[in-house]
Amino acid sequence: MRQILVTNDDGIEAEGLRALADALAALGRVTVVAPAEQSSAVGHGLTLRRPLELREVAPGWHSVDGTPADCVNIAASEVLGGAPDLVVSGINDGLNIGDDVTYSGTVAGALEGVLLGAPAIAVSLQRSRRMDYAGGGYIARQLAEAVLFEGLPRRTLLNVNIPRTIPRGIRITVQASRRQTFGTTGAAGAGRTSVRIDSAQLDWEPNERSDYEAIRGGWVSVTPLHPDWTNHAALGAVEFLAESDEVEVR
Repeated sequence: MRQILVTNDDGIEAEGLRALADALAALGRVTVVAPAEQSSAVGHGLTLRRPLELREVAPGWHSVDGTPADCVNIAASEVLGGAPDLVVSGINDGLNIGDDVTYSGTVAGALEGVLLGAPAIAVSLQRSRRMDYAGGGYIARQLAEAVLFEGLPRRTLLNVNIPRTIPRGIRITVQASRRQTFGTTGAAGAGRTSVRIDSAQLDWEPNERSDYEAIRGGWVSVTPLHPDWTNHAALGAVEFLAESDEVEVR
């Protein structure tokens, strides 16, 4: 039977996590290992400076007082005894499109699965007054079944974003780009300033193939991602650094 690991960044009690696990149960043996508490926007962080607590909260359900990446590592080493056949992270409460993937704990959980050698999917649902996690789970199950049957290229994860409306279908997309400015609020006192990062002003670059445009048009966005951050197109443009007489190597 296929081993499917489910994780998230919204925490072990998140409604989207339960919906995802229930939806995937028909495809194999589902094991849930998720953060004990909300861990959104922690990115791909690992906890290295303290021990982590692994708790079984229900049969097949485990919590870890750490990040999504922690959860996937501990699942493989302590719960499953190796990498699973598939890692699925989500269903996140809110989109993870464009540059947000660099912050996303949801995407980080899937990315950690890829680094362990498993195909992976990150699933996020656009926020609405009534979150349709069951509908999101149905889409996640279809995509997971296709990945288990067809496979993915090596070291590839799918970043899936689902619109709040009934989807028109699925589009294969690229990651959107944007310029952004985060607003902050601060309070000074006793020689220190307390600063909170809050709302962001986003300026999206036009791109008809982007995940942002797909969501705007009511489509499910599926973007293949990989952990190679090398800008291959820029290698030739920076060759001058290796040839320059002005750069000293000591």
